[in-house]
Amino acid sequence: MGAGSSLEAAYTLAGPIDAGTWRLIADGIVLDPVDVTFEILWRSEAGDRTLASWEHHFEPLPGGEFEAQPFEREAEVERVDAEAGDQLVFRYTGTGSDLEMAYVPNGDGELKGGRFPYIDLPD
Repeated sequence: MGAGSSLEAAYTLAGPIDAGTWRLIADGIVLDPVDVTFEILWRSEAGDRTLASWEHHFEPLPGGEFEAQPFEREAEVERVDAEAGDQLVFRYTGTGSDLEMAYVPNGDGELKGGRFPYIDLPD
């Protein structure tokens, strides 16, 4: 993602999520220098609430290689008193690049030398 735009992926929740350590894996392909903000949101009728947020600057790999670059972070998150139908949203926003897709989540897993993006929630 680049040029100041965001993309989101949402998952419908069945109920509350316990407090604990949340881990984000967001390995990606980087085509241009870009600053990416990763966010995990709880979306309910009351609006969006940020549960965790990270920022990272990526540089393309030397020689124009299109291999995944690792990104893994953790955050301590309080209990989420979600109700059935609320959503857990993963959003990423890129800035500082003129390319529309300067950062692309690794949808090819090991084929590109990385992991598929995912979020680990507490048990």
